[in-house]
Amino acid sequence: MQVDQAPLEEAFEATIAGNDRIEPRDWMPEKYRQTLIRQVAQHAHSEIIGMQPEGNWITRAPSLRRKAVLLAKVQDEAGHGLYLYSATETLGISRDELTRRLIEGKQKYSSIFNYPTLSYTDVGTIGWLVDGAAICNQVPLCRTSYGPYGRAMIRICKEESFHQRQGYELLMTMMRGTDEQRAMVQESVDRFWWPALMMFGPPDGDSPNTAQSMAWGIKRHTNDELRQRFVDMTVPQAKALGVTLPDPELQWNEERGAHDFGEPDWDEFWAVVKGNGPCNAQRMAHRKAAYDDGAWVREAAMAFAARADSVGRDAEGRSGEERTGTKAQEAGND
Repeated sequence: MQVDQAPLEEAFEATIAGNDRIEPRDWMPEKYRQTLIRQVAQHAHSEIIGMQPEGNWITRAPSLRRKAVLLAKVQDEAGHGLYLYSATETLGISRDELTRRLIEGKQKYSSIFNYPTLSYTDVGTIGWLVDGAAICNQVPLCRTSYGPYGRAMIRICKEESFHQRQGYELLMTMMRGTDEQRAMVQESVDRFWWPALMMFGPPDGDSPNTAQSMAWGIKRHTNDELRQRFVDMTVPQAKALGVTLPDPELQWNEERGAHDFGEPDWDEFWAVVKGNGPCNAQRMAHRKAAYDDGAWVREAAMAFAARADSVGRDAEGRSGEERTGTKAQEAGND
């Protein structure tokens, strides 16, 4: 029996036009579903891969306090990945399949995580610049049109805001230190500034998915709008911190009421996206090893669940949940 999709499409479009939420049980166009899978999965992958650059410094943090703060942050990132994978699963795709697509190169993660963390200072710079850019990008996603994604983003953004402040505090502490420490901060900012600008994706004219994502309410702002917002937010922070942002074209434009800034190296961006960045191979090798090493845990968990379900069934083949439901129904009938 063929279903007339016209009324379903009208209801979907009306929901989007009214800035209401699409929920997992609602009808949605297949392209909308696939776009969400691509975007939310990429976000989830970025959170998990993003644990690697900072995790590199957990055992070498300069004090117990800094170690505890960094460990907590990396754990937060793992949680963000789990929230997002769970949101993606509501679209009918398993977490295992998403991980396989990542390992096979069929899905991407943020380009920023393919740059190395050469010093402990980079932990602070990532917190300030990278998490700052993430906040600019992700706060509007709290109002995205897909319910599970938007709700996951509310908690994620609260924690990312804390991460950004933690990174800024670390850098401010170093800027109050020795000349050598101040030089380390400046060198780190010089390396991460342009990759941070690239985090928002290519220019709007070269972004094939932005227009449709905005029409569906998945995204709320274009790549260039978010990049501009990040620059305007960061310049006064850099001034207070006492560092120089490495862009000779950076200046206030009174007429626009915003900062003018230089163009990132988009050839570098596309090279990193295509797998030719400084750490692409290392990041993926580590992720694949973790996935392979964890196979026995997944298998054991599935076997335990299957055994518990089998033991819990009665003579009529009903599970514990089914028996509980039957008893509740019988009590209601009485």
